[in-house]
Amino acid sequence: MKEAMYYENAGAFVSCRLCPHNCLIGKNKPGLCKARLYLDDKLTAAGYGRVSALGLDPIEKKPLRNFYPGSWILSLGSYGCNMRCAFCQNDAISQNRVLIDFPKRTETGYYTPEEILRKAYGQPKNIGIAFTYNEPLINIEYVMETALLFKASGQKVVLVTNGLINAEPLDDLLPMVDALNIDVKGFSKAIYKKLGGDLDTVKYTVQTAAARCHVEVTALIVPGENDSPEEMESLTDWLAAVNPHIPLHISRFFPRYLMREKPATPIETLNEMSAIARRRMRHVYLGNA
Repeated sequence: MKEAMYYENAGAFVSCRLCPHNCLIGKNKPGLCKARLYLDDKLTAAGYGRVSALGLDPIEKKPLRNFYPGSWILSLGSYGCNMRCAFCQNDAISQNRVLIDFPKRTETGYYTPEEILRKAYGQPKNIGIAFTYNEPLINIEYVMETALLFKASGQKVVLVTNGLINAEPLDDLLPMVDALNIDVKGFSKAIYKKLGGDLDTVKYTVQTAAARCHVEVTALIVPGENDSPEEMESLTDWLAAVNPHIPLHISRFFPRYLMREKPATPIETLNEMSAIARRRMRHVYLGNA
């Protein structure tokens, strides 16, 4: 396995510095994300090259509406996540907890960055690579190496992310990225604590990335969790202060993962959230309705 970046070795433990969890990881144990593993006296990038999904998608599906509309992009996913959202819409791969048993899993594949670049060539209307489906930042070593190849070949690099990353790796990564869709799960510290994240970190990621490349934001509206008018007002007040031209996607929750009994978001709620957002934001899109 490849040695990970952004960690400190403390003997019996390593301290991962990739995201604000700053996991202390014991020998032969994974971090919270399940993609970083302490083996042979070093932190290894256990998710390096492990691909759960690979296919050509419309750019609008990421979703990116104001970035090369009408184009297509090669989309790649792996395993794991550094958050634990009970309403996860892609839990089969993002909440997978057996990444270290990868050799036993026949539904996955291993691809080098060079192989991914070769797959991108010859695809009609393809503009580059999108790291998506699970949380790509937990596999930052693979993302960086693949992104460098795509940038060198004149293609675009896209990230679909929860934005939960520390400042140093974010600063190293952004020069390799052309566009991000950042999923803001809610706009209170309480909801982020419940989901295993950190709102201040996500806000910093949005602000920093928006100053350096194209950014769009997604708000998945979950009934009873983040669907109050006050929360949307707070989110859009802040986002408009960053840049009112950042596209905002209002997305519909469907029963998934640990919330299979919860009904899908009512259309009326989505319309209400969109109306609130349009008071402040210039580009608001309603998805999955």
